[in-house]
This record gives sequence, C-alpha cells and structure tokens, in this order.
Amino acid sequence: MAAVLRRSRKLWGRCLKHVDYTLVSSRSMASKTPVGFVGLGNMGNPMAKNLLKHGYPVIATDIFPESCKELQELGAQIVDNPAEVADKADRIVTMLPSSPNVIEVYTGPNGILKKVKKGSLLIDSSTIDPAVSKEVSVAVEKMGAVFMDAPVSGGVGAATTGKLTFMVGGVEEEFTAAQELLTCMGANVVYCGAVGTGQAAKICNNMLLAIGMIGTSETMNLGIRLGLDPKLLAKILNMSSGRCWSSDTYNPVPGVMEGVPSGNNYQGGFGTQLMAKDLGLAQATATNTKTPVPLGSLAHQIYRMMCARGYAAKDFSSVFQFLREDEKEEGQ
Repeated sequence: MAAVLRRSRKLWGRCLKHVDYTLVSSRSMASKTPVGFVGLGNMGNPMAKNLLKHGYPVIATDIFPESCKELQELGAQIVDNPAEVADKADRIVTMLPSSPNVIEVYTGPNGILKKVKKGSLLIDSSTIDPAVSKEVSVAVEKMGAVFMDAPVSGGVGAATTGKLTFMVGGVEEEFTAAQELLTCMGANVVYCGAVGTGQAAKICNNMLLAIGMIGTSETMNLGIRLGLDPKLLAKILNMSSGRCWSSDTYNPVPGVMEGVPSGNNYQGGFGTQLMAKDLGLAQATATNTKTPVPLGSLAHQIYRMMCARGYAAKDFSSVFQFLREDEKEEGQ
C-alpha cells in the first residue's frame, strides 16, 4: 500500500502539469449549465433533486433504470451510462456505494473518463478508501480534468432538506467552483486539504458515529430494563452530559422520536451494510497508520455480525434491536 501511495504521489505531481486550471476556474459562478449526476440511490436521488430545485439542468444515470424515473419526471435528462453524462456535462457529481463502484464509473469501459472534456470538474461524494480517491484523481488529471473528493455527513434526511455537510479534498483553487454546486445540496461545505483528506474526515466521523450509536443503544436498553420510560430517559440524556447526535436527533428506540428510521421498522436511512463498509475503511487506515482504535474495532465487529444476522438492509440504528434480540436469546 505504501508503494502504491508513493507512486500515486509521484504521478500526481507529474499530472498536475497537464491541467489547465483556468478552464475550470473561468466558469461563471452564476452559470446554470448542465450538471451531471451518477448514482441515484438513497442519497444521490435527493441530492440531484436539490440541484434541480436550484435551477441546474441535470443529466443523470444509474445502474438501476428504475432509480431514474422520479428524477426524469422532475425534468432531468436520463442517459445510459457515465460516459454519456461526461459527454453532455463538464461538472459531474458522483454518489456511489463503494471503492470498486467509483473505479468502474470513472475508469470502466463506459466510464466518465471515456468522454470527459478537458477542464471538467468531477466531484465524488462517495465514501471510499482515501487511497482510491488519490488513484482516481491521477487518472482524471491525465485527461486534463479536475477531481475532488467530497463525502457527506447527515444521512437521507439532510440530503432531502439540502442540509448535508460536505468534506472536500482537492486543489484549493477549485474549491470555490465546487462550493457553488455543493451549497445547493448542503448547509456546510468544508475544505479539508489535498485529494483524500475529505475521505479521511468522513471515515473518522463515521467511526465516531458508529461508536456513539452503539453506546446510545446500550444506554437506552439498560435504562428500559431498569424500568425507565424510554422517552423520559432520552429527555434526561439530552439535557445532560451524555447528550449526542444518536440520542437527540436519531434516537434508536422505536417510539421515542418521529421521522427517524427507528419509528419505521428501521427502514430507510443509512444501511447497516454501509456502516460496516465504512468501519472497514477506518480499520484499514488505522492499520496502515498504526493507530490504535479499540472501540472502532469492536464497532466494526458488531456491525459485521449484524449483517450476518439479517440486518444488512436496515438502518444502522437497528443495533438497538440487535442488542434486544441477543438479550431475548440469552433468556431462552
């Protein structure tokens, strides 16, 4: 891995010479030229809708055609593959599930780089390995385009309301151009540094999120077993030092809050399988940097067990239900 990163850094340095940044930076901030969007899943769909709401024509594609229907009805142009998106738009946002998906969408037979225009701005909001972001960036730079990683935090709710937080890595001179689009989809757009630093920030955030959700679920479960009303306990936690996002905004106990996955049989939201994937990325980077993350490691194991026990498609807050089921099995 170290050798790959060293090679990527050398390539990055050489490829920067081939990019004419004035092509990207000269784009008018008031421009409403088409924006490409690849990946219309739980997060990508509402993000693309917000671009439409802000007056940007959207040219989109997804591997599952049925995912495109709603956006098409709202006025987006749907094409067959990422290459066609790149042929029609010089600003493209991608939102994909994993590193292999990103590599395929950018460098595959029908990938963006097959028809990307020189000077195009390519923003990847997927959560992937920072090393993969750097490798894709090198390939993009060779084509005379600009790549930025901009993973998000906030979940489906924030994606719908346009209140996501974007963590952006890339050439600082292009941050303003990226910010123009990202502020249509998010309330916070933060520049983190070079390509890959956005991913680094996101991985750290999600490791803490997983640990916090498990802790909140354990705490709520203990309080319920001790005879406390869950709504009362949540109220006390949220006015005390134990307060956190998992307790006051995304409580995992059914009936405590409205409008969250726990109130809808853990449907929607951020899937357990995706959380397990992100924790795997955190573990890999922790190993590579020789960083001790004992709680992150335990969280990864818990979410992997949940995937094996039928929770993969449920929201990650279903860890509360998982703990309760383990409890029932012990009582049998």
